[in-house]
Amino acid sequence: MNVYENIVILNASLNEEEIESAISKIKELIVNNGGEVLKIDVWGKKKLAYEINKHKKGVYILLFYKTSPSTIKKLEDFYKVFDAIVKYMIIKLSHKQARDLDKLEVVSGSAEQKKET
Repeated sequence: MNVYENIVILNASLNEEEIESAISKIKELIVNNGGEVLKIDVWGKKKLAYEINKHKKGVYILLFYKTSPSTIKKLEDFYKVFDAIVKYMIIKLSHKQARDLDKLEVVSGSAEQKKET
């Protein structure tokens, strides 16, 4: 399985419930095709660098997951027909980048533990 980084921009007019629903649909598609979601980071509503399909703002979602290349095709097909998604980009991470991602998780996890104590 390969590790992928995926940024998705959702329509800014969606409410919290619809955003959570869109994220769960993406997660469900990955898991149902034998993948594993490593991390989901919701960046929130931000102004777009340029107007996309008459949208000036969007809700940014960053996902990291492990899955097979065949799942990526299914995800892209889903993104193209799902109206809530304004734009998306999927990047396959190299083995070094995936290893660094694991190190980053360990470091940020230990930093959070220090804050709690």
